[in-house]
Amino acid sequence: MFCRVRLVSHLPRWSPGTNHKLWKLRCLLPQCPKLGAKMSAGQSQKAETRDKGTLQELKVPFARTETGTFFQEQPRIGNQYLEDAFLQRYLKTHLPSQVLEKVSLDLERFGARVTAEIDSLGRECELNPPALLHYDAWGRRVDHIVTCPAWKRMKEIAAEEGLIAEAYERKYSIWSRVQQVSKLYLYAPSAGLFTCPLAMTDGAAKVIEGSKGLSLFFLEVRDKEGKLNGIEVQRLKQKLGTRQVPTAELLLDGSKAHRISAEGRGVASIANMLTITRIHNVISAVAGMRRVINLAREYASKRVVFGKLIKDHPLHMQTMARLEVETRGAFLMLMEIARLLGLEETKMASEQDLHLLRLLTPVAKLYTGKQAIAVISEGLECFGGQGYMEDTGLPVALRDAQVLTIWEGTTNILSLDVLRSLAKSQGQVLAAFCSGVQGKLELASSISELESSVQLLQDALHRLGQFTQRVGSKGAVAMELAARDFAYTLARIYTGALLLEHAAQPDASSTDTYAAQRWCKQDLCPIDSEEKAGCYDDKAVSMDTYLVYEGNPVLKGKL
Repeated sequence: MFCRVRLVSHLPRWSPGTNHKLWKLRCLLPQCPKLGAKMSAGQSQKAETRDKGTLQELKVPFARTETGTFFQEQPRIGNQYLEDAFLQRYLKTHLPSQVLEKVSLDLERFGARVTAEIDSLGRECELNPPALLHYDAWGRRVDHIVTCPAWKRMKEIAAEEGLIAEAYERKYSIWSRVQQVSKLYLYAPSAGLFTCPLAMTDGAAKVIEGSKGLSLFFLEVRDKEGKLNGIEVQRLKQKLGTRQVPTAELLLDGSKAHRISAEGRGVASIANMLTITRIHNVISAVAGMRRVINLAREYASKRVVFGKLIKDHPLHMQTMARLEVETRGAFLMLMEIARLLGLEETKMASEQDLHLLRLLTPVAKLYTGKQAIAVISEGLECFGGQGYMEDTGLPVALRDAQVLTIWEGTTNILSLDVLRSLAKSQGQVLAAFCSGVQGKLELASSISELESSVQLLQDALHRLGQFTQRVGSKGAVAMELAARDFAYTLARIYTGALLLEHAAQPDASSTDTYAAQRWCKQDLCPIDSEEKAGCYDDKAVSMDTYLVYEGNPVLKGKL
């Protein structure tokens, strides 16, 4: 016979007293029969009833295990075109009325499709990543990359919507690229990274269109029988993010390809493709920023903290406003490049337009990539712990954003590419940049609310010019050390000019003015600040190395 003892957790504090109810617990043990003694059925039932009654009378908390419930309404996306007033105002400002009407209707329709169909397909792609099947059931090597049905459906939707074709059909002439980029901007955050193959398709189409004498090869992946064309898929890469996209290491052994050009001009010829894929990188960056802000503001209107909705806490709104300014600036930079690309593709670009397109593409790619990581990270913080939970679908945005600073060139590589554009044009690219900025400030300089911001930007432009003159006499090494800050300076100044130009339009809102003012209050010319701090002199070069490798065997005997 065993003596049954009830364990009660989290008893309230008490002091022993003759009348205290907790003393009733003594009845649980002393009245248990001694070992070897027998308890009748009646006695056992009475003891159990007494035990339950005592606990009920004591009302001891957590006397039994119970699972509580908590429900927080999740943020949901609506029609991303109708909810994006900034995008609508941009299109209204720049597009001819007849084009605007057609483009707006298409984007509204497509925005509804993103919400109703595409967004759930993108989530399915994330939850069902690709897999590699090396052999079939009979031991034959097939190297088949298996993707989920949602990924295949994404391919069909891309074709149905003409996400790449619309840019080359040029139904809207010079505005076709703006229309395409706007559509991709709505599509990208919900696409399950299908934007990656679309970017490569767009780049390939750009290379092929009207190309002559390219040092390129055309290779069919499979032959007519469906067998791989001398290709072995070694493995699928395990990545931090972009897991939806099958990224493979291939071995080409005896692959048959058709040379479509003369030899020796491959790198030069592929430049057009790099322009397109880098622009797609910018699209993904800006779209990702916009999506996390849209979700965060939706959440802020539903989540109650400290007795009121998050949106009613001024500090939270200040944080989100800073993210909004970054995103608006990045958006205008994206659309400026789309506009310039449209002019180039329709043979209507001036020499200044072409110089600006060459310069702004790497600048926008490197800067918006950094912006996206910072904005999306801060955006996830707006959801508290839920922003860190995988099953909310939120963390994937940050993982995927990290590739934006790496794919098609890291920040440093692109910064050096910016310097190459200056050197190759013998300064004409930088002259076009300065002229373009001044042109965008003309209207804004006559508006009193923007006058101080215009002055800040012009001062930054002046300091940039002074820096280039000083460093030009020091040689290529000094400029290379400053390359990253130089690119950041170009990005901040030109973005500021775009925000001011937008805020100076007749139908601009007070928020457009406020966003431009907020942007121009930051350090618009970091290259000047860093130079004054001594970051580019000879001592800094050696100390940077010592700082990184201090105590490391690499520097043994050199300190």
